[in-house]
Amino acid sequence: MDYFEGGFRILVQQPGLNFWSTAQKNYGDVRIEADVLKLAGPDENRMGVMCRYQGGNYYFFVISNDGYYAVGKFINNQTTLLGQSEMQPSALIEPNMISHLRADCVGNTLTFYVNFNQVATVQDADLSAGDIGVVAGTFSQPGVDVSFDNFVVMQP
Repeated sequence: MDYFEGGFRILVQQPGLNFWSTAQKNYGDVRIEADVLKLAGPDENRMGVMCRYQGGNYYFFVISNDGYYAVGKFINNQTTLLGQSEMQPSALIEPNMISHLRADCVGNTLTFYVNFNQVATVQDADLSAGDIGVVAGTFSQPGVDVSFDNFVVMQP
């Protein structure tokens, strides 16, 4: 993980692994936005933003380069998707193009936007505050290389 050509780059070279970077801040209600682009690697991947990170637990809002999205939580080393049983397809996600992501974590409501269109709203009360950041990961194939740019955090 490092800054590269004006963005923040995460390279994941092992299968089934997530890397993330946080801002070392603490927020309750927050709106996070970022532009994300797959630079190299498999299209089946994870790239997105996270909120309420505390002690390894967090909410995530991710897309994959092959056109899927998910909202979920990682609590006590367990991943749970919220409002869906698996990643959902969306025509809003164009392979190998920059995607603008927005996540609103307000009260118990988590709302995800892809390219300025709302794709999911879910309710969950497990985490009420914490850090924010970006996340990238692999499924069965290693080598996903992701760039994040225009990262913005706002308190609604």
